[in-house]
Amino acid sequence: MKTFFRALRLSLILLVSCGLLYPLAMTGVSQVIFPRQAGGSIVGYQGKPVGSELLGQKFTDMRFFHGRVSAVNYNTYAKEDTVPDKDGKTAYGGVASGSANLAPSNPALMERVQQDLAEFLQTHPGVKKAEIPADLLTSSGSGLDPHISPEAARIQIPAVSRASGISTAKLEKLVSKHTKGRYLGIFGEPNVNVLKLNLEIAELLK
Repeated sequence: MKTFFRALRLSLILLVSCGLLYPLAMTGVSQVIFPRQAGGSIVGYQGKPVGSELLGQKFTDMRFFHGRVSAVNYNTYAKEDTVPDKDGKTAYGGVASGSANLAPSNPALMERVQQDLAEFLQTHPGVKKAEIPADLLTSSGSGLDPHISPEAARIQIPAVSRASGISTAKLEKLVSKHTKGRYLGIFGEPNVNVLKLNLEIAELLK
């Protein structure tokens, strides 16, 4: 019994210190040192939160740049999707993230890529299949990547220009402005945050 109570005390001490005190301390420190990041890196527009710079969003309007593929469509739902149909079912799947996790040889993945490829070529006349960056046809491991490569952004410029009326020269400058280089100059790849880029376009379209 002495060993049992000793183990019980140790378990309670570890539970309180590691499961309560340490998380609270880290949360408090992060709120003081990095308040914006600790709060989810929320991006605002016209005084309202419109998303997080860490999470991708699905853009379908041709006046805006499109991001990467998401297996869960970045959890976006129309209001009617949350209303049950006559069978009592809804299209709302709840909070989710993650890629489809399909193997390269999976027919479903090949079919989806071919469909997205055909749609991109149709909406971006003049672009050749071999010129399309891979990140526009593939999802990230999380399925929530908010970034695309600078090449993926630039190849969309002519189509965005036609739909929005913004000159290609202006769009080039916006893409360059929102292109972030490698971390510390060596880690990762240059990328463009799609949400931040599109908010600049929304400002020009007002």
